[in-house]
Amino acid sequence: MSNIIPMISSGTAGPLGVLHLPRLWLKASLGAAGKLHPDYPSCGHGYDGMVLAGLGLDKAAFESFIADSKPTYPEFEAWVLAQSGGSLDADAVAKLNASITGYNHADDVRTAILGANGIPDEGRILDAINLNNLDDWHAFHREVLA
Repeated sequence: MSNIIPMISSGTAGPLGVLHLPRLWLKASLGAAGKLHPDYPSCGHGYDGMVLAGLGLDKAAFESFIADSKPTYPEFEAWVLAQSGGSLDADAVAKLNASITGYNHADDVRTAILGANGIPDEGRILDAINLNNLDDWHAFHREVLA
C-alpha cells in the first residue's frame, strides 16, 4: 500500500497519556516514508500543532527525528521525554488533553463530514475527535472497500 489512511484516533493516548500523540507519530512516519494518503498532512496545524506546542516540541526537530530515525512508537515517546528534560508536566498534559477533547469543528466542517457519512446534523456530534473518526472511516471505506 502506498497511500495509507491513518486510522489511529486523535482520542487515543500512548503510555505518556498524551492524546493524539500516537496519531501524530503515525502520520509523520507515513509521510516520511512517502506512504501517507494525500488527503492527510504529515504534520498539520490542527491537533498536530496543538500537541507539538503543548509539549514544547520544535516542529522541524520532530520531523527530522521521524524522518532520520524511523522510530518505533516507544522510541518516539522516549524522544519526547528527552526533549522535555525527562518528564512531562502532568498539568500541562491535562490541559493539552482537555483542549483536544474540547475542540469542535466549525459548523460547515461538521455538516460536510456528517453529510458525507449520511448522518443528519442534529447537533448531537459536535466534537472534532468523533467527526475526524467518521471522516477517516468514510475515507477508508471509499478508498479500500467501495
